[in-house]
Amino acid sequence: MRIPEPYPSLSTLMTLIGEAGQRLAEIEASEGSAGNISVYLGWELDPTDEFPISEPFTLPTAAPELVGHGFLVTGAGRRLREIIRNPHGNLAYLRIEEGGRQGTLYTARERLFKTPTSELNSHIAVHRDQVTRNDLNFHALVHAQPFHLVYLSHIARYQDSLYLSRHVLRWQPESIVNIPDGIGFLPFMLPGSPELMLGNVRMMRDHRIVVWGKHGVLARSDVSVKRACDLIEYAETGARYEYMNLTNHGLADGLSTHELRMICDAFNVDQHIF
Repeated sequence: MRIPEPYPSLSTLMTLIGEAGQRLAEIEASEGSAGNISVYLGWELDPTDEFPISEPFTLPTAAPELVGHGFLVTGAGRRLREIIRNPHGNLAYLRIEEGGRQGTLYTARERLFKTPTSELNSHIAVHRDQVTRNDLNFHALVHAQPFHLVYLSHIARYQDSLYLSRHVLRWQPESIVNIPDGIGFLPFMLPGSPELMLGNVRMMRDHRIVVWGKHGVLARSDVSVKRACDLIEYAETGARYEYMNLTNHGLADGLSTHELRMICDAFNVDQHIF
């Protein structure tokens, strides 16, 4: 979908990013400086009221289709839980300039970081792919490290998208309704690497949330940054049930396939997992 006018202000979006970061901290999905957030804004805007300081910036991957537009993005090494108290110190606006490989980084005097997130290549590449494929003018990406999901990703049998989805989404009726395309899985790749970037682009064409094996998750939304955060919370809740069941000798079965299909029929959910 495309966000209609009147477009939300940078100030409003910064507040929403702060609230998403706070919620991720509350569910223990962003220890220390783990996690990062970016939001693509596909309309004309002047960031200098919020971020008056500018400098040239070379993008880690080209995005020629996004020239003239840009991203709100978290700074490297910053804590997601602190964004809500000091958004200007923890966020920047990155505009893509002509050619698509150079940009302008806008920051505030309160800036507390040297560069944007070290996962910027994946953020830009996934935004570019989703925006161009689906004609979007808004797209949010959230990377976090919820520990039940990450723990499951260390177990061999959960290192498969279909197996992981079936076992995590069987515990609550809301799960399949909100994640009908299931949870994608990527095997461990070096954080910030080109391999992880390309894996994210491919996997997020079919899934709105992807587990990075032995590392974390990446979730996307073309509605709001908090919707992307919600996907992580739904998936982590299911992973917590799954972990509880593992420690309790597998006594529970979760919702049956028949029950899950009843839910999908009742709520018109198109899914191919159960």
